[in-house]
Amino acid sequence: MSTDKIHTRIWREEAEHDNPFATRAAFCRGYDVYGEMLGNARWVEMLYLLFREEAPSASQTDLLEALAVALANPGPRDASVHAAMCGGVAGSTAASSLMAALAVGAGQLAGGREVFLAMEGWALCGTDFDAWKKRLAGLEAIPGSIWPKPEHPPGFDPHGVSTATHVKQTLACLAGLSSGAFLPWLQQNLPDLETAAACPLALSGVAAAAFSDLCFSPEQGEMLHLLLRLPGAAAHALEQENYGYKRFPFYPVELEDDPAAGEMP
Repeated sequence: MSTDKIHTRIWREEAEHDNPFATRAAFCRGYDVYGEMLGNARWVEMLYLLFREEAPSASQTDLLEALAVALANPGPRDASVHAAMCGGVAGSTAASSLMAALAVGAGQLAGGREVFLAMEGWALCGTDFDAWKKRLAGLEAIPGSIWPKPEHPPGFDPHGVSTATHVKQTLACLAGLSSGAFLPWLQQNLPDLETAAACPLALSGVAAAAFSDLCFSPEQGEMLHLLLRLPGAAAHALEQENYGYKRFPFYPVELEDDPAAGEMP
């Protein structure tokens, strides 16, 4: 069976001699995955290689790995994790719980689309503070887009009072690992940027700067942000499935005209 009509710059496979449907060797960007990478490469190196056309440097690998740790579990306060927990406690399938987390975590409030918009800011403004000040003053809706006009500056927390401790810790760690320009500049100019945005930096803003320093496009950063937050959603969904609804860690919603409370008027 010929594979000449299968075209991808990411992946190439060689079939077994006795079975055209079984893989003898697989190459990612030219690297032998099972013959050379397996047992030698780190997971984030494989992740970077899938999205980029070259292997990461040592500093890029360390930065992506630290970012993956920071994003791995947004916690039960996060809407995407809460959605997965609801799926778990209701007995939904594993895929349903993860799809719930992806759907809720895809938007413009701490979600993948917010990271996309923040990364567009880095691509357009770079380290030009005046350009950032103008951009943070407000974004307009894109005509014909499915996305509404952003309600707050992307990468910042519209409900925050001051920069959260875990955001400052993550920024300090990643800025120290980065060989790019954006994370160190963000750390140095954070007070002025927060003043211009009229709200504190969010973890999504740190992630956007990190993805930009790693040379990912906004589209790639959006996808990676969705992917890297799934482990926490999965773990919390499984925990809630075992606990049951009586141990769900949030107060129940009080419904008006609740059928369980008696007859409806």
